[in-house]
Amino acid sequence: MAPWSKLGIIAGGGELPVVLAEHCAARGRPYFVARVTPYADAALGAHPGASHNLGHMGARMEAMREAGCDAVVLLGQVPRQDPRHLNLDAGGMAMVPALLAAAPQGDDALLRAVLSEHERAGFRVIGADEAMAELLATRGAWGALAPSPAQHKDIARAAKIASAIGAYDVGQGVVVSDGIVLAVEAQEGTDAMLRRVSELPLAVRGTPEARRGVLVKRPKPIQERRIDLPTIGVRTIEGAAKAGLAGIAVEAGGALVVRRADVITAADRAGIFVVGFTPADVGEA
Repeated sequence: MAPWSKLGIIAGGGELPVVLAEHCAARGRPYFVARVTPYADAALGAHPGASHNLGHMGARMEAMREAGCDAVVLLGQVPRQDPRHLNLDAGGMAMVPALLAAAPQGDDALLRAVLSEHERAGFRVIGADEAMAELLATRGAWGALAPSPAQHKDIARAAKIASAIGAYDVGQGVVVSDGIVLAVEAQEGTDAMLRRVSELPLAVRGTPEARRGVLVKRPKPIQERRIDLPTIGVRTIEGAAKAGLAGIAVEAGGALVVRRADVITAADRAGIFVVGFTPADVGEA
């Protein structure tokens, strides 16, 4: 497929949109940041772009079109909201029927509807990995530590459970310790899930002095891979460390890593491993 000429970065919350904007700026690639207020990071104000609230979808698309964007990538966290309760402009109102029809079918269906609306408006929708290949998780241990055979078993069990709940569009993350499922991720997100794990009885979880258990994140089997791929960053490392986990495993080629060098440094400092696995590594065909 032919490359795009200018990328529109539709930026929600978190570091990922900042990393991509910095990547484009450093390489001289034309880009425009469509900041979704109030969620987009303040650091994005230093980049070319414009700010609109979530419901001003038409104005956001028009701003990208006027800036010359022919491709868009949707990045960052935006809380799920009922479109009927948003402050919608005319463009947003036009999208409501499609979004309302998709919303009861789950997050993935809703995201597909959002992508379809951007494609219908004439934009090519790409994934973060196409815009910046370095974001994709790679196979193997990344830092100084690697999982033990027992921890490999926990990874395999958590990966299978993550696949099972993902098939129902539930979540992308699971925590397993010594074969026991400590938590599954739903709407609360990874950070909140890890906080729940840190509050469990010491009999079932590890501590910073005696680490046990793993966090596994992988795409849902139904995943629209151009948006909402599992993501980890330094904050994930910090949450896992506080929860007493021994490590984190993500599916290689199916997860994004924000500031990989910082992630490795934080993991080594905390004494936890970070590893990328393939389906074959966890016993899947």
